[in-house]
This record gives sequence, structure tokens and C-alpha cells, in this order.
Amino acid sequence: MNRYLKSSIFFLGLLLAAFFVASSSGSEAAAETVEMVTVAETAEVAAQQEYATVEEFQASADYVKFIIDNLWILIAAFLVLLMHLGFASLESGLTQSKNSVNVIYKNVFILCTGILIYAFVGFQMMYPGDFNGIFGFGGFGIGYDASDPVGMLTPAYGEEMTIWSDFIFQAMFAATAATIVSGCVTGRIKLSSFMIFGVLLLAISYPITGSWVWGGGWLDELGFYDFAGSTLVHGVGGAAGLACIIILGARTGKFRDGKIFAIPAHNIPLATVGVFLLWIGWFGFNGGSVLSADPAEVSYVFVTTALAACAGALAAMITTHLVMKNLDAPMALNGILAGLVGITAGADVISPTAAVIVGAIAGVIVVLSILMIDKLRLDDPVGAVSVHGVCGIWGTLAVGIFTPASFLIQLLGTTVILAATFIFSFAVFSAIKAAVGVRVSPEVESDGLDLSEHSIKAYPDFSSVKTTELGQSVA
Repeated sequence: MNRYLKSSIFFLGLLLAAFFVASSSGSEAAAETVEMVTVAETAEVAAQQEYATVEEFQASADYVKFIIDNLWILIAAFLVLLMHLGFASLESGLTQSKNSVNVIYKNVFILCTGILIYAFVGFQMMYPGDFNGIFGFGGFGIGYDASDPVGMLTPAYGEEMTIWSDFIFQAMFAATAATIVSGCVTGRIKLSSFMIFGVLLLAISYPITGSWVWGGGWLDELGFYDFAGSTLVHGVGGAAGLACIIILGARTGKFRDGKIFAIPAHNIPLATVGVFLLWIGWFGFNGGSVLSADPAEVSYVFVTTALAACAGALAAMITTHLVMKNLDAPMALNGILAGLVGITAGADVISPTAAVIVGAIAGVIVVLSILMIDKLRLDDPVGAVSVHGVCGIWGTLAVGIFTPASFLIQLLGTTVILAATFIFSFAVFSAIKAAVGVRVSPEVESDGLDLSEHSIKAYPDFSSVKTTELGQSVA
């Protein structure tokens, strides 16, 4: 056993020992925190009053809290927007340089299209109001009752934000699910086919499965719990990505003669920047899901989110060294993301001690899952199916292990949501393949999608360009 492994095991053991020693008091503190939050929420609901006009509401003491809560939701939406820069950087860095422009283009398209589609149909499909629990549609557009301006400020489900703040926060989540698919299919998919699939995923599948829980649908009534989207966002992205890569096939050269060949990342520093941008944004992703600026809840979620990410990274480092016999930086980065995805379903109800355990297990799972997907001859260039799909499943089930939530209900909800997403994605992507094709030609793949799809390189060769003393370029 070399010195790296010894020191890693010693450090992780020391860390876990410290948390387990404190687990009893930590669990009690977590219980007290959750109880305190529940009491605060009850008091808040009891204190809510009806106001006849916006002016009357603005003159009340409740309006100050409303302003603070609303502002935090908008800041959280901005942080989730920052995650899309993280996804673009991570996916570009972990793939080949000849496809970097294509990756960036797909991410820009998905973000902008996703917000527009969510405004047109998605928001009112995901939050349709009274519906049968399976499918509902409140109408086109963002929607609000113009005759009730106060109701527009405080939606029917009682959250302290404007309907506009609610929409923009949720729209950022919607775009995230489709962005995950982008990383899975990098390097060999037709841009037009990806665009069609992304639009349909965001317009139909994502809001329907989301309504089953966050829209007050049948899974919500059963008690299924997914605080910020381990399954509803990340798992959905992973399931859709898995369906696509099964149909799309592997990149040329990935699997040959029964062996697995690595296709190296072209810019690990860029991928690192992407992961840390994602980590920063995740505080808005999870912290904003409190849906208020409650100081106890938001700070609690920040702590569990950070602890899980750190534990995921360390666990992935040790697992990689034990299994792969090397110190793999991209695996460490995926360990951070695995811990973040894992804690997302229960960041507000899982204790800090349990958050470390959830993150550490996610860090182990992500390494083993990435290796297993390779063995199944499925090509996922950035490990998105493992990070978001597999770890999303673990995080949602962990809520049923570390909290009073029913494990069977968590299992049922996760299975149904991901199965529905996978079936939809497989059917839609198969139809796109039959209609227009989904894969570029071998020649285009070899040259890179940047040149064939965009007629530009991410990293031009400037060695053949001469410059004059005035700085003007000449051929």
C-alpha cells in the first residue's frame, strides 16, 4: 500500500470518525432545526392576511419580509443561471477540442430555448393548479389573474414571491435537465437532431413529470419527496441522456477489439472551472428551493450542500485510487458533482452527519458507475448519466433512509419518473433517427463538429498568420 493510499484512507477515516462521534448530537440538532423551521412556517401561514389592494399590502409589515424573500429567489435564479456557464465549461473541457464550439452552441441553445418554452407552455403545465394529478394545463403563457394583483404577488400555494420570480427560478431548472443530455451525446450527434429532442423534452416530458410532485400531483399526494430535484431535474436529465446514447452509439475509436480506449479530455483546467462554477451555482439551486429567505432553512441547506460535495470528492479520490490505481483529477471533479446531486433531494431534511454519508456514498457510486457504463459499451463522454442519473437515484432514495419519509414511496416515485422519461426519450429520439437521422457521418466526426456544423475552430492555429508593426494581420 503506497503512501498516497495510506494518507487518503487515514484522512477520510479521521473525518468520518469525527462525524460519527458527533452523530448523536448532530442528529438531535438537525431534528431541532427541522422542528424550528416547521414552527416558523406554521406561524408564517397563521400570520398571513388577505389584502384588498397592492397598496394595502405594501403598507403592511408583511411586505418587508416579502421583499427579502422575493429578492433571495431572484438571486438564487441568477446563481442557477451561472450553472449553465459551468455546464458549458465542464462539457467543453472534458471533450475533444474539435467539438468545443458545438458544445457551447448547444448549451446556449438549450438555455435560451428552454426559458422561452417554459414561458410558453412548461410553467403552466408543471404548475397547472387544480388537476387530476397526472396531467394538467393552465393555459399558454406564464399566467396570472389580472383582476387579483395581490394574488399575483403571492401565488395560490402561498410562497413569498411574485409569480415572475417563481417563473424565472423554475425556468432555470427546466433548462438544466436538457443541458445534462448535451454532455452525454457530445462529439457525434447532429445539431438539428439535438435541438429537436431538447425542445420536445422541455415542452412535454419535463413539465409533466415535474407536475406529479412539485405541481401537487399524484406522487406529491403519496408523500414522495424531492426537495430540489435529485430525480425531477438531474435524474430526468440522466435518464434522457441514457436513452439517447443507447440509440446514438459510441464515438469512433472508443471501443475496439473488445477493449475500452480513453478519449482524453482536451482541457482539464477548463473543466475544473466549470465544476466550481456549478458548485457555486448549486447554493442557489438548493438554497433557492427553500422558496424564501428564511435564515435557518437557507443556511442549513448551504451547510448540507457543502458537506456532501466535499465528502463526494474525497470518496471519489480514494475509490479511483483503489479501483483504477491512479489519481484521476476528472474523477475527483465528478465526485464533487456526485455529492451535490446526491444531497439535492434532501438538503433541507437530512442532518449534516447524514449529508457527509450521502455525499461519500455518491462519490463511490459515481466512479463505479462510470466504469460500469464503459463496460456496457455505452459512451458517455462526461459521465453525466452516472453523475446526474445514478447519483440522482441514490440521493432520492437516501431521503427514505435518513429521514422519516417512506423508502418505498421514494423508490416508487424515482422509478416511475425515470421510467417515464426514459420511455419518452427513447421513443422520441428513435423517431428523430428514423426521420432525419441523429448521427453525423464518420468524416464529420473525424474532422470535428466545430468545422462541419459551425465553420470555425475553438482554438485556431495562429502560427501561419503574420502581423505587421501596426498589428494588422496579413495572409
